[in-house]
Amino acid sequence: MELAAKHFKTAAAKALVDAQLQKALGNVEKGFIGKRQMAADALPEFEALRDNARDIKNHTLAHLDLYLEEYERKVTAAGGHVHWAETAEDARRIVLDICKKAGARTVTKGKSMITEEIALNDHLAANGIEPVETDLGEYIIQLRGEHPSHIIAPAVHLNKEQVEGDFRRVHTHLPEGRDLSEPVTLLSEAREVLRKRYFAADVGITGANFLIAETGSSVIVTNEGNGDLTQTLGKVHVVVASIEKMVPTLEDTAQILRVLARSATGQDMSVYTTFSTGPKRPEDPDGPDEYHVVLLDNGRSSMLGTEYQDMLRCIRCGACMNHCPVYHAVGGHAYGSVYPGPMGAVLTPSLNGIEETGQLPNASTFCGRCEAVCPMRIPLPKMMRHWREREFERNLTPATARYGIRAWAFVAKRPKLYRMAVSLGMPILSKLGGSSRRLKSLPFAGGWTRHRDLPAPEGKTFLQAWAEQQAGKQGAAR
Repeated sequence: MELAAKHFKTAAAKALVDAQLQKALGNVEKGFIGKRQMAADALPEFEALRDNARDIKNHTLAHLDLYLEEYERKVTAAGGHVHWAETAEDARRIVLDICKKAGARTVTKGKSMITEEIALNDHLAANGIEPVETDLGEYIIQLRGEHPSHIIAPAVHLNKEQVEGDFRRVHTHLPEGRDLSEPVTLLSEAREVLRKRYFAADVGITGANFLIAETGSSVIVTNEGNGDLTQTLGKVHVVVASIEKMVPTLEDTAQILRVLARSATGQDMSVYTTFSTGPKRPEDPDGPDEYHVVLLDNGRSSMLGTEYQDMLRCIRCGACMNHCPVYHAVGGHAYGSVYPGPMGAVLTPSLNGIEETGQLPNASTFCGRCEAVCPMRIPLPKMMRHWREREFERNLTPATARYGIRAWAFVAKRPKLYRMAVSLGMPILSKLGGSSRRLKSLPFAGGWTRHRDLPAPEGKTFLQAWAEQQAGKQGAAR
């Protein structure tokens, strides 16, 4: 499955008429929005925690170099190894080298958007190493050859019948007559199949929700426990994380954890919150013999000090897409990016360039729901506007849009001309609307009227109506 953000409009049009997808997307609204609100309402200090979380990340980003260096020192002191990767290619090469040195034929993986970003699975497979996704949603989409459609619920675009079909197609070693009619039976089958893979794997790869400079720890947050099995059963544990996952202290991490699960799934805390610090020690009953952390930049450092720096506060909770009306309408795959929804509309251009991703910042109604629910108070609409401005400045927007905006700006900057144009245009449009007060087609507005009617104006401008109202008040006073 190829990702191509530049084809968003085409992909969105297909998604809108995909009946199965539309049915599945209904679960996003039902499954996330109400639960988040209930969890937030039940915690009186929730808004104060959001402020604290924002401030913690702002402080970290302002001193990121110092915290990264301290983190490396603490990881090394605990017996681990830190590898610096400037690009996705660097990260892939480093992970492959670690796997080859371990003699790995199979690796298990916890859910990780960073490994999706760098296309790690394809790279490992191309070099003779089989990656096995252990998160249930990730495992399902791996069977289908797809990318995640959501950053916390990778298979939210699918229904139960599709998953059953995939399991029967792939798990041919199991009895044909087995019951897969309920979610619990699907879960049990996936657990049975994956359990054997955990013990066969030489290397376990995870992402990280947080990296803690104070202790050199990596933190993963899961609801299935697959991440724990992935990082403890293999001989080698590899953490792949981007540099902005850094948090100064354990106390800071605890603060942010209190808003993470509530914002993501409506839980007080996820079922498993696991802190890993270095390899197995002599007194430990289990754990990896080697612990490696691959720190990825891949464009993040170039965001520091820019109007997009606030995006680096993101903790990947998915609340923005859970509340986004555009995501609800078209799903995640339409974005053609590892990161869909509002956060992807800001982050993807930052990583891949506006030239290839310009349609994403325009895939927004600017209703502001994403910013309203973001636990880190990231001003997503403002940053999408910045990307629209960059797109316009570089002449990447369609010519009709550029000329139209320039014509509008010319008129809007000249009040007399603007008032004259509006005074002439309003009555004409009002008459064209007829008794229905709707415009079914209109020159230069075909992008709107092809899909919906345009309300016709009442016939007077605001200034005309205001002047009449004021004149009436003065007359009444006399």
